[in-house]
Amino acid sequence: MGLYIEALIRTDPERLWDRTQDPAQHQRWDLRFTEISPLPGPAGSAQRFRYATRVLPFLTVAGTGTSAGERERADGERVSALRFASPERLSLLAEGSGYWRYVPTADGIRFLTGYDYRTRWGRFGAVADRLVFRPLMGWATAWSFDRLRLWCERGISPARSLAHALAEVLVRLLLVAAALPFGLLAVLPAALAALLVPPSPLTPAARRCLRRPPGRPAVAPSLLARLERP
Repeated sequence: MGLYIEALIRTDPERLWDRTQDPAQHQRWDLRFTEISPLPGPAGSAQRFRYATRVLPFLTVAGTGTSAGERERADGERVSALRFASPERLSLLAEGSGYWRYVPTADGIRFLTGYDYRTRWGRFGAVADRLVFRPLMGWATAWSFDRLRLWCERGISPARSLAHALAEVLVRLLLVAAALPFGLLAVLPAALAALLVPPSPLTPAARRCLRRPPGRPAVAPSLLARLERP
């Protein structure tokens, strides 16, 4: 998988499962999606869903996907897998697949994901993905995982954690703005402080998540290979 994100979340396994598998709860904490809606399908089959992401105030791209999960496995883990695609030409992302693993440990649950996708728009799309979109997706996933951790561990709702994050960004910008009248020698230390001071414990931060699998390379679960394309 091209992108890997991992967070250690100290919470009840059922709470974490519900908040990641229920579309209504998932869309609350995941910055990558504005809306996730289940679609009708036959009982016992993989769950079909529609997703939408607001790229600009008046521009939303959408697609569909299928997902399936395994809650009881011999190794004690839980896994889910998904495939997704967007037919919209305005969407850089054409189709992709990924998985979530829930690995119980003595310190909490290792909640991790691996996913990759195919882009459109030819060479321009490939360059835009490498330089902008893929780093942004990695950051957004990690930030969202930490937002989920705060919700599960501290009871800070996704809306509150977003408010904390916006307030903290504002404070950092005001710090730099306050230094402007005093010249470059004041602005540089203020800018460094705004960039380097660690975020508040109440604010989601992508830096708290692992971006590479520890130890052996990550392997997608066999469930993903059995999942049909949307």
